[in-house]
Amino acid sequence: MKLTKKISLVVASLVAVTAFSTAQADQLDSVIKKGVLNCGVVLDFPPMGYFDKENKAAGFDVDYCNDLGAALGVKVEVMNLTWGDRIPSLVSGKTDVVIGSTSDTLERAKSVGFSYPYFVFKFQVISKKDSGISSFDDLKNVKVGAALGTTYETEYLAYAEKKGWGKSNYTSFKSENDAYLGLYQGKVDAVISTNTNIATKLQTNEFKDFVAGPFVPNYDDVVGIITKRSEVAWMNYINLFLVHQIRDGKMNERYNHHFGSDAPADLIQALRDNK
Repeated sequence: MKLTKKISLVVASLVAVTAFSTAQADQLDSVIKKGVLNCGVVLDFPPMGYFDKENKAAGFDVDYCNDLGAALGVKVEVMNLTWGDRIPSLVSGKTDVVIGSTSDTLERAKSVGFSYPYFVFKFQVISKKDSGISSFDDLKNVKVGAALGTTYETEYLAYAEKKGWGKSNYTSFKSENDAYLGLYQGKVDAVISTNTNIATKLQTNEFKDFVAGPFVPNYDDVVGIITKRSEVAWMNYINLFLVHQIRDGKMNERYNHHFGSDAPADLIQALRDNK
């Protein structure tokens, strides 16, 4: 083959590759170009996400959406999701990113990409003060509920199966609000949720006769920010954003605002180790 023909073929190949790369623009470029970040949050999960007295989206996860938008120099549209909406919203393109307290399970990682951890929960029981629930195994004798599609639902059902009482006493609720409403109305005797959400609920008048109970045994719920699995550059940016949240003092600022304390030292160290 003549040299000129070889050069022509190489040039043609480079043009094709460039055209393909341009057509496959990364989500990071797309967000910057459109000037808007569509950020999914579960807004019935205080203090991570909720509507404030002015009916505006607020909470720890909402603050992180706004911090990410500020870092990118774009506007932020906070999109209200249910637990079950989180992954489908990314797959369909409704959201660019979900900051929705999503547990970093290996099963979910088959569908979406996970960032470094940005929060750690404990799973806990909430019930009436006179419920008699003092250990997690006491749940076999009462009616139990949790929000559909949550990791605490999965963990409870796995534990109940392992212990042999199964799910005949279990009710799955469509949302976090529905689960707490079911508890308040007596449809279930106990609800599994996170320690942070339970603490918030116990401060309200509706749940003044309720109490935080035992934790799910031997489980820490590590959560990350999620994106489409294929968006590697986008996820790299988000991971660096999380590291900068520590460097700039934003992580501690957000923790102090919503929880009255600095971020846990082990979480900060884990993020620093990943940088």
